[in-house]
Amino acid sequence: MFQPSIKKYNETSSEPFAPKVVLFDMDGILYDSMPNHAQVWTKAMTENGIKFTAQDAYATEGARGVDTVKRYAKEQLDKDLSDEEAEAIYQLKAKYFHEMPEPPIFDGVKDLMWKIKAAGLKIGVVTGSGQRALIERLINDFSEFITENQVTTAFDVKCGKPFPDPYLMGLQKAGNYAPHEGIVVENAPLGIRAGIAAHCFTIAVNSGPLPDATLLNEGANILFPDIRQLADNWEQILK
Repeated sequence: MFQPSIKKYNETSSEPFAPKVVLFDMDGILYDSMPNHAQVWTKAMTENGIKFTAQDAYATEGARGVDTVKRYAKEQLDKDLSDEEAEAIYQLKAKYFHEMPEPPIFDGVKDLMWKIKAAGLKIGVVTGSGQRALIERLINDFSEFITENQVTTAFDVKCGKPFPDPYLMGLQKAGNYAPHEGIVVENAPLGIRAGIAAHCFTIAVNSGPLPDATLLNEGANILFPDIRQLADNWEQILK
């Protein structure tokens, strides 16, 4: 069922698909957190004179928060914000986020991770987040599968998604793996573009409101409607 996608990947890769590590995005993949992020991004940006919608939040998901702030300030206000100015707006967004209800882990995530672990593969997380409280929760919630050393955040790279740097760093932190040994699991256009740019086999999970075509057009090798279906089909992918 999935062999054509793997064959197509092999045709464009310098090395054949040989998975040894799975790199997960965090928001929208592990946690059903994007509705909260969209709401607080809109609030924080609006309070700083920047028009920002829920659609913008989903479209820019995965990028470093300060990069998103700088981009929209430049486009709309013609301002080149300093790192400190952009960080202040991002921290306002973070403050509002932590006042929201704690988002749940998606159904199927831990089942999938147990299958990955049972197959002898390593697990890593690659996120554009710079919110330390979220990283701490992540490490606590998934302590059976990851340590802090297997988590790549906004603090680990200068160029965030859609650049390949986050996933290349994720491969390195998880155990110095090569791109053809990595599987990326993403729900955002910028994240998918980053996974493809890193030359990893990239799986899209459409957990948000964007059309499937938006994710497939970024180059995703396979698309699933939710993480549960990915978990239920995991063995077929490894075959």
